[in-house]
Amino acid sequence: MSVPVGVVVAVRGADESRVVAELDAHPGIQVVRRCADLAEAVAVARAGLGTVVVLSDQPHLDADTVAGLRSAGVALVGVGSGASPRLAALGLPVVDAGLADAVLAAMPRAAPVFVAPRDTDGGAIVAVWGTGGAPGRTTVAVNMAAEAALAGHRTVLVDLDTYGAAVASALGLADEAPGIAAVARAAARGEDAAAALERHLVDVAPRLRVLTGLTRAARWPEVTAGGLARLWPALRALADIVVVDVAAPADAGDGGGFAAGPRRDAATLAALDEADAVIAVGGAEPHQLVRLVQALLDHEGPTPIVAVNRIRASVAGPRPEDAIAAALGRHAGVAEVWPLPWDPRACDTAAREGRMLAEAAPRAPLRTAIASMSAVVADAVRASRRTPAAVPD
Repeated sequence: MSVPVGVVVAVRGADESRVVAELDAHPGIQVVRRCADLAEAVAVARAGLGTVVVLSDQPHLDADTVAGLRSAGVALVGVGSGASPRLAALGLPVVDAGLADAVLAAMPRAAPVFVAPRDTDGGAIVAVWGTGGAPGRTTVAVNMAAEAALAGHRTVLVDLDTYGAAVASALGLADEAPGIAAVARAAARGEDAAAALERHLVDVAPRLRVLTGLTRAARWPEVTAGGLARLWPALRALADIVVVDVAAPADAGDGGGFAAGPRRDAATLAALDEADAVIAVGGAEPHQLVRLVQALLDHEGPTPIVAVNRIRASVAGPRPEDAIAAALGRHAGVAEVWPLPWDPRACDTAAREGRMLAEAAPRAPLRTAIASMSAVVADAVRASRRTPAAVPD
């Protein structure tokens, strides 16, 4: 005799009794737990007490809960009377009649963690990352986005720094806007991510829109990996270039998944994984270069584009660009370095006025250097998105 399929039921309201009765009536199915809430369903799934979890739409069901359940190795089936667009948006097969057949049909198939589609038709994502110690990541991100917009690309700048969001202040925007927290929450709940972006994006210049960061760093748990997974395709659809300013730390740690809870570096890791190009920003001071070398050695994935900021002879010798490039080549295997000159007057003017370098100091050496880097990066990532990947023999 075959072993019945163990089913965990997490259904709210009057539908729960109907669902349990239908499943129990099938000889190949056994309801092993009727859960009072989603937390219990996750715990039961992780304990290995069921093979399929039947869920209804409910307030705390989101993309992260779905990912946590699937990481426990269970298949998921959504149930509800009438249409359930949010369940479908979260990647669940949704049925009303024929539930037992749907449960049995879910068994042979793998249940992968929700992964948003990545097609080559959308815009490119550039993550601006780097070391701790304020090497100027936000300055680079803001002005790369500004230059991309000036070059004619539809551009979105996203502040995804979960430690110290600064894009809004750099551009003189009100920091009361909910920005990334509101959009990530909406996406995680299965709402229309594109509609949420349209509500919260701020137009700051022709072809340049900004999604502001966390108003308080303590709100970082609101920006989850599940929400971001559903947000990336919507961002790509809105823009030719998406520049994402992320925090310096990116330690995956030894925990993971739903049981480990949210991690503060999850947003950085998600952006680095999704990005078509990564800009690694470091300072020119000796201790900053040491941090940059370590960050580059620890980085997993495609080789970042390295930009060294605040280069000046007083800290790196009479030919600072050559000395820094040689050091990074020797210790981190970096083949090319983008030197960004020390330009305190231009940076101070832009910061004081809450404007981009192109507006506050259009002839400044730093603006020229960032514009050149932005043009090369934008052309490269746009070309890579248009070129289909080679299929191995």
